[in-house]
Amino acid sequence: MLNPATLLNPLLAGPFGDNGNIVSLGILAVVGIFGLIIVFMIFNAWQLWLQSVLSNANVSLMAIIFMRFRKVDPNIIVSARITAKKAGIDIPTDKLEAHYMAGGHVSRVVNALIAAHKADIPLTFDRACAIDLAGRDVLDAVQTSVNPKVIDVPSAGQNMQTIDGVAGNGIQLKVKARVTVRTNLDRLVGGATEQTIVARVGQGIVSTIGAAKNHMEVLENPRSISKTVLDSALDAGTAFQILSIDIADVIVGENIGARLDTDKAEAQKKIAQAEAEQRRAMAVAREQEMVAMVAENRAKVVLAEAEIPLAIAEAFRSGRLGVMDYYNLKNVQADTEMRTSIANPDNNPNKA
Repeated sequence: MLNPATLLNPLLAGPFGDNGNIVSLGILAVVGIFGLIIVFMIFNAWQLWLQSVLSNANVSLMAIIFMRFRKVDPNIIVSARITAKKAGIDIPTDKLEAHYMAGGHVSRVVNALIAAHKADIPLTFDRACAIDLAGRDVLDAVQTSVNPKVIDVPSAGQNMQTIDGVAGNGIQLKVKARVTVRTNLDRLVGGATEQTIVARVGQGIVSTIGAAKNHMEVLENPRSISKTVLDSALDAGTAFQILSIDIADVIVGENIGARLDTDKAEAQKKIAQAEAEQRRAMAVAREQEMVAMVAENRAKVVLAEAEIPLAIAEAFRSGRLGVMDYYNLKNVQADTEMRTSIANPDNNPNKA
């Protein structure tokens, strides 16, 4: 057998001289490494190809090799195709690769298709891929379609233990319910989640309790709650179908009506007190105004009395008042003061 180095030496000896051997060894090393990589890839691909052939789910050898260049894990694709084929479902390799490159869970989709096929549930590969890419667990959805699951209302993630409603007589009722649902695969993409079911059922419970005139009506017939809620078609637009709503527990709570009446009476009391205080303050202010007015009028009287001597002096100067007239006026004043002291002995300033 001819040695490639022997063939290359004459070509490299001319231009490279003594360095030709080094360059030829480098080229041979690169070629050898590249050859080893190809052999390793072919060996791995050959194992997967042989596995697919023996499983009657043939995947071409070149397709397995090129999967690695497309950054697709051939182990997942070949394993998924074999699993589907053994279950009687023929899924082309190209579709499996496309779903893998789109970021989907190939194994989960295949398992969901197998479960749906065994349960005689109509589910296509494209529909399963759409559900998976929408972020839903397609396998769990198929399993829920076969075996309905129970949702607690309120759910464990909520910050309350019961759904509270108030009847017409003001009595509060605390209710726990369990909703049995089945996944609706046709509405799984774009349909509302479990949280919507929980919220709608809780709203229906509160509305039903509020419509009851007396809380005893609800306690005597708790089924009226579930019947009313079921008749409301709460699963419309959701990814589930409600099969039943069961009332797990009904607890009598506080008398909300009495507490509201008490709060209302207390508020009215405070309003009345405020109005009375306002009227008292206005009366006090009016009293102070009258006191000030009396003081003002007394001051005016004092000023008027102070002008009397001036008027008498002016009358003397002008000759309109004589001496006898003045003495008569003083006698009248003295007589008036005497009569006043006799009439009011307690106010007499001369009394010992």
